[in-house]
Amino acid sequence: MAFANEHKMLSILQMALGLRSWFLAELGRAQEGLELGARAEALGRTIGMASFRSLTLAGAAEVYGKAGQVETALSKLSEAERLIRASGERWYEAEVHRLRGKLLQATGDDANAEVSFRRAVMVSQDQSARFFELRASASLASLWRDQGKRKEARDLLAPIYGWFAEGFDTPVLKEAKALLDELGA
Repeated sequence: MAFANEHKMLSILQMALGLRSWFLAELGRAQEGLELGARAEALGRTIGMASFRSLTLAGAAEVYGKAGQVETALSKLSEAERLIRASGERWYEAEVHRLRGKLLQATGDDANAEVSFRRAVMVSQDQSARFFELRASASLASLWRDQGKRKEARDLLAPIYGWFAEGFDTPVLKEAKALLDELGA
């Protein structure tokens, strides 16, 4: 951040602020994360970086969600969706839908959470984005597990997990494997 700031590399600074915001929230320091996230969003609007803005907005939504501000988090995701539609830049679209699903699930709105997870799976499949497909499938499988649909959950997640040949020490693959083990796959 210091280097980007010193050398006026504003798009890199925006991304660094957004990532640090998310990291702070992951460490349980959501309020600090919210403050940095606001700076990242303001900078993104100033420099007009559409691609980084969708990522920054999605990251901000995660931070707001961890801070218990679900309505603000959902608003950030709606803004990210509008930006994606307006710009045509779709690289983070699947994650925007998945994050909406996670927030809706946390509020007990399982029906709309499932719609969002299914949309995330569909978008990631259309883009051949296996990593995002795994995340979306794991989120949907977790919801189905909680609803007692264990076979459906396993049948959804096992093939996409099986596609991966490396990276099994990453958190996403570890979580997917743990879920599959729990489901009896």
